[in-house]
Amino acid sequence: MQGDRSEPKPLDPTLEWSRLRSCAAWAVRGKGNAPTGDKSETAMRTRQADPASPITPARGWGLGIAITPNVRALGVVSLFTDTSTEMVYPLLPLFLTRTLGAGAVFVGLVEGVAETTASLLKLVSGWLSDRLRRRKALVTWGYGLSSLTRPLMAMALLPSHVLGIRFLDRIGKGLRTSPRDALIADSTPAEARGAAFGFHRAMDHLGAVVGPVLAFLLLPKVRGSYRAIFWLASIPAAVCVAVLVATVREISPQGPPARLPLLTLRPYDRRFKSFLCIVTLFTLGNSSDAFLPLRARETGVAEVAVPLLWAALHVVKSTSSFGAGILSDRIGRRRAIVAGWLTYAVVYAGFAVVGNAWQVWGLFLVYGLYFGLSEGVEKALVADLTPAEARASAYGVYHTAIGITALPASLLTGWLWQWFGAAVAFGTGAVLAAAAAVLLWALLHEPGRAS
Repeated sequence: MQGDRSEPKPLDPTLEWSRLRSCAAWAVRGKGNAPTGDKSETAMRTRQADPASPITPARGWGLGIAITPNVRALGVVSLFTDTSTEMVYPLLPLFLTRTLGAGAVFVGLVEGVAETTASLLKLVSGWLSDRLRRRKALVTWGYGLSSLTRPLMAMALLPSHVLGIRFLDRIGKGLRTSPRDALIADSTPAEARGAAFGFHRAMDHLGAVVGPVLAFLLLPKVRGSYRAIFWLASIPAAVCVAVLVATVREISPQGPPARLPLLTLRPYDRRFKSFLCIVTLFTLGNSSDAFLPLRARETGVAEVAVPLLWAALHVVKSTSSFGAGILSDRIGRRRAIVAGWLTYAVVYAGFAVVGNAWQVWGLFLVYGLYFGLSEGVEKALVADLTPAEARASAYGVYHTAIGITALPASLLTGWLWQWFGAAVAFGTGAVLAAAAAVLLWALLHEPGRAS
């Protein structure tokens, strides 16, 4: 009856604001009791620490719990870092050969030393982060060292200077990558990790679009001076470090301190070890993307169009990463990664038989979907499969396995191309990717996903 219905109580603005602040504080710090109506901190921490805990698929889009303040800040940091890096990186071979008089062999030496250094240090930094139970300090030092190399590169006078500076830059990358990925995982509930890592990769790829475009626009204004571009690249690098120091908060891993040898898989179960073996097989067919512009030129893509082709690839990477991460929170990591690897296999099979320029453009755009479906989702799966107290070490092992396998993968593709032609080289990559996708689907069982 009308008289029995109670009138709704008016909202108290002060009380509601207090509740909102409590929710924000809980999301950032992960401390104290969760506000009424939210999932308890205990449940969230259990899912972070125990890879066997069931994962509840995210309801709706899950953006609120995925893009926490730490995830958002680290995304902005990656955006500015990649903007700075990609202003420099495409010009570096030209700077070495035209300005400093280095040869092609020295250019290869610089990149080989740089990438090997980064791969090995990712293993060490992950282990050290778990030992110290700290993430932010290593992340800050890593981004700081890389940012310092921008003005140093502008002052380089000899090819050997560039070698040393690139070595320092990759030390920075090696120091930050594994602790950063662990910090993203620790800052996000298990059911939203796909969206969190997808957002981070999207921001990273966006920087890879903005950087070359800025360099292209600025180069005529500085009369073709590579050094001037390197000086200007120092600006977004400095912004990156400032954002990191001011806005990213430390979140210590849960569980007992990890007292592990540097090279061990003891804390991890069979699923993570199986994933490492399978992703290594996939990487063996995942050669350097430097072969793709060569194939594009062979099939009639104009040289002046190659940078636009590359920018289009990064646009697709950026726009697909976030959505694919959200999708993996709903359908599971394994399905998303298998879809990504099969996409890679189809694209590489296409590059094996491609015959004209418009087909190359189509393959490049579809290739961007592979990155969206796999890069961030693989990192989310690593977090799902590993305990929080040894998670940074797990990322170190994961990144190192990929980094070490990438060299023989590129050597294999180059050898096959030289002796048997591009069709065999790309076809081999497609077969290895498809085989890895089948093995992942058949052998890997994700942590139980609650309905």
